Order: sequence, then structure tokens, then C-alpha cells
Amino acid sequence: MSDDIHIRIEGRVGRITLNRPGALNALTYAMCRAIDATLIKWAGMPEITMLVFDAKGSRAFCAGGDIARMYATGTAGDYAYGRRFWADEYRMNARLFEFPKPVASFMQGFTMGGGVGVGCHGSHRVVCESSRIAMPECGIGLVPDVGGSLILARAPGRLGEYLGTTGTRMGPGDAILAGFADYFIPQEAWPDVIDALIDTGDWKVIDRAALAPPEAPLAALQPEIDDAFAGATLRDILTVLRHTDSVFAAEAMKALARNAPLSVACAVELVHRARMRDTIHHALTQEYRFTARSMEHGDFLEGIRAAIIDKDRSPNWCHDTPEAVGPAEVSAMLLPLGADELTFTREGQP
Repeated sequence: MSDDIHIRIEGRVGRITLNRPGALNALTYAMCRAIDATLIKWAGMPEITMLVFDAKGSRAFCAGGDIARMYATGTAGDYAYGRRFWADEYRMNARLFEFPKPVASFMQGFTMGGGVGVGCHGSHRVVCESSRIAMPECGIGLVPDVGGSLILARAPGRLGEYLGTTGTRMGPGDAILAGFADYFIPQEAWPDVIDALIDTGDWKVIDRAALAPPEAPLAALQPEIDDAFAGATLRDILTVLRHTDSVFAAEAMKALARNAPLSVACAVELVHRARMRDTIHHALTQEYRFTARSMEHGDFLEGIRAAIIDKDRSPNWCHDTPEAVGPAEVSAMLLPLGADELTFTREGQP
């Protein structure tokens, strides 16, 4: 087993600890595969009553996926590695979402992107004072994925469209409001809570330890968010924002302008599609249609270059402005992939 992830059984609990604190516990391909294999194994073991996910370090539970190799292979014209990574990661996300036993996650610091796919699909999602949760993929030429479009679709009102397109970071109160977390427990209490879970296997320990969640600033903005982000397309949203004279509208426009226009337009459509079907398999299938095309036909490689490689924060997106993205381009990124469509089994797995 890699040192990047610590998988073991303790008492009544199956424990998975992410162990790359120096890399903000970014999820590697090997870590995804290890988690998936473990979920398959532990699902049928009666001695394990629940799962507990946590992570080493104070800065992050998991700040996303490890995308350095995706960039290296993609810029060399090899898109197969990224597609394989995403497909296997999404299968793991679905298995975690449907796991037949309670799953608790303790998410300190940053939980973003791929970290949401590990930490936010369980039944008992715990945040603390330092928790900052976000889906910032549009800023690197992707879309909210790992099943995140389904969580966004289930958020109150139009919070999903707002959070998915702007990448706004949520503190603990907002994360609970938006449906990315369930419980607020101060981090200093986590060791005792986890010890009690190991001893008893009783998930109600978490219920008893939880406190009232902190204030959720998004609650006060909900009326403005619902008005501005109710449109059928990104262009509709932009029209409302441009004709709204408020601090919120100005800040939302600024956030949208920073992100990849094609990604933002597709993110709106993905949230709408997830809301209509409301299943994890449908959401992941739609997300994969975009990510599978994102290197060759989207802005992913340029987004990574600007944010991670050169760090100049000046991406040259395929479109100059959000308005420049037409509906046909959105449809093209989300068309079925035929023989390459995402499936939820792989050789050797149920």
C-alpha cells in the first residue's frame, strides 16, 4: 500500500486516511484505485459497521486531484491517461455514494474538486472551523465533476448554479446550507469522536457531538442568487447580472469573467441536467462527457498551464468572453461518447 493513503480496520470501523499533507492531500490515480478496491472489499464484511475518512495535516482534507501527470500526458497529445483517471475516479465516486454502510468524513481546511468526490458523498459529513469547501473547476477549464453537479443540483434554490460557476468557497455554515456537509464539530473534538466510533461502530456518536452550525453568509444572499442564476443558459444569467446594480452582481460578474467561458456555460447545463434526473450515475456520465473532451476540445490544458505550471494566472481561453459561447458548443461538449461512454464496471470489478 502506498504511503500516500493509510487503509486499515480499527475496531468496528474501516478507516481511510489521506496522507499527502505536503500536497494538500491531492488525490492521485493510485489513491483512487486503492479507495475503490477497498470499498468493494469492505462492503461485504459484516465486522465493519461503518467507514471513516480523514486526512493528515491542518491545511486540507483534499484540495483536488493530482493533475500534474494529466498535464504532462495531455500536452504530449496523449489524452488516454486523463480519460482513464477520470473514468476510474468517477466509478469510485459512484461506489462511495452508494456504499451500503454509513460513511463519515472529517474535512478540515480545503476540500475542493476531487476532495468533494471523496468527502461529500457519505452519510455523515463533518466540518469544523477551518473547513473551506468549493467546486473551482471552471477556473482551470473543467466543470464541477466527481458527482459534484448532483450535489449542486440539490442545493437550495439556485445556489448550485452560483457555486458551480463562480467557484465560491464555503465556510462550514455555508457548506451545510448548500448540502456539502451535515455536521459541525469543532476540530479539537474529532479525535475523541473517532475513537468512540472505533470502539462502538455507532454513527450516532456524531449526532451527539455535533453543535449548531455557524452562520451561513450565503443565506442572506439567497434571494439575489435565486433571481440572478435562474436563467436557462449562461447568457440569461449574464443578462440579469448586468442589469442588476448591486455589490453581489458586480462580484459575481467578476468571478464569472475569471473562469473559462466554455466551462462556465457547460456547468450551468450540467447542474440543470443533474436536477432533472437526480441520480449519481446520470450526473457522472454527463460530467465525463465534458472531461473526456476537455484536453482536446476545451480549455483544461491552458487552465492548468496558467494556474499550476507557469502560474501567470493569465489563461488564454478558447473564448474571449462568456457571451461568446453558443448553445451548439455546449451541446457538442456534452454529446454522448458512443463506445467511449462512461460505464460503471471495469474488468475484475462488480
